[in-house]
Amino acid sequence: MPGKENVFKRNQALIYSVLAFIVFFCLCYLLRGVIVPFIIGLIIAYLIHPAIIWIESKLPYHGHFLATKRISIIIIIFILAIGLIALFIFYLVTAVSESFLKLINNAPNYITNGLTYLTDWIESFRHVLPSDWQLEIDQYIADIATKIGAALQQSVFKAIEFIPTTINFIVGMVSLPIFLFFVLKDSKKLHDGFYSLIPSALQGHIRNIISIIDQIIGRYIRAQLMLGIVVGILVFIGLIILGIPLAPALAVVAGLTELIPVLGPWIGGAVGVIITLATVPEKTIWVAVVYIVVQQLENAFLVPRIQGGILHINPAVLIVLIIVGAYLAGIWGIILIAPLTAGVLALYNYIRANIRTEDEPVESSGI
Repeated sequence: MPGKENVFKRNQALIYSVLAFIVFFCLCYLLRGVIVPFIIGLIIAYLIHPAIIWIESKLPYHGHFLATKRISIIIIIFILAIGLIALFIFYLVTAVSESFLKLINNAPNYITNGLTYLTDWIESFRHVLPSDWQLEIDQYIADIATKIGAALQQSVFKAIEFIPTTINFIVGMVSLPIFLFFVLKDSKKLHDGFYSLIPSALQGHIRNIISIIDQIIGRYIRAQLMLGIVVGILVFIGLIILGIPLAPALAVVAGLTELIPVLGPWIGGAVGVIITLATVPEKTIWVAVVYIVVQQLENAFLVPRIQGGILHINPAVLIVLIIVGAYLAGIWGIILIAPLTAGVLALYNYIRANIRTEDEPVESSGI
């Protein structure tokens, strides 16, 4: 017992720091219905804050003009963002929504027709089977296709139903631009004020843990969003050139599935090929070529530069984690399980590296 007490005393700062983060995330989970808009605001601020810092560094005027310069940059970014959002909504209403709703409403039929067309391709390999077996195989494929289409519909509807409609959420979303403005404007003050509230004995570990979260989860989210946007644009360009009728919706699907590590590109490509089989089957080969080329470009140029080695998790382990995440939390589990696991592993390594078993000076080592 004395030995355990001594170990606890030597590592009080580390233990209290980890417990503080556990309590913080538990509170965030319990209050998620209220703080979702502000979490969205913090994510947006996290994504665009580096751009503001970079623009500031390129402009003249320092000292007394620094605050004015930052406010001007933020206002310009807000104006540009409003313009881009307006264009996106216009495009969503005029192009994507029609094709996306058509895709969702007819998903079972598209998938059934696509798989049926696929079975026709391999008919020459089935003609040797008895007719009864062939009918059973056809029925089995049709049932699977219907279930896949229904699952696609349900997943989209559940994702829409997940969006809160409470008065707290609505008020939070209305106040989001004001909240975001002050977070960006006073980021340095908020940063210093946050650390001033933390006891000096804990500040070293708190800073290191936040650095871990930034390096793993923050950079991963930023990288995946960038990958999703780039892949969606490339797929859209390729499908438009081929004249695929549901190109906007399929590009959105490709961008969204990119949020799923390892399996995402394959899922997006499979959806595109199956829908093409059901609508314009003569172009299926070329659509498959588009997805393969985009995936090869992604693996060769985008992933190493945008994503790098952020997760450090074997792809086989990632696949298991994705299945577990889907079981535990649905679509959110699929998207977040990988960075959360990587963050927990990095935090575990940090704790191991900083546990003091003997009376020795405290040395904070990052990840």
